[in-house]
Amino acid sequence: MNIILNQQPTDAAELVGDDHHIAALVAALKQDRPGVAVAKNDAIVSRSDWSTTSFAAGDRIDIFSVIAGG
Repeated sequence: MNIILNQQPTDAAELVGDDHHIAALVAALKQDRPGVAVAKNDAIVSRSDWSTTSFAAGDRIDIFSVIAGG
């Protein structure tokens, strides 16, 4: 299943197998740490929803680190 991960075409099945939830993707990429945020199709996904939010072929997933500043 192809998704767009951080603006790059990616075969999600190679990363997570049959578990098409944001939490599985973040864990597979070793990004499950404080300060990491996820957007699915340009909408932020709350960390508490990662395990219940699924993704499908063609979805755009962005995983990024939040940086505080002022």
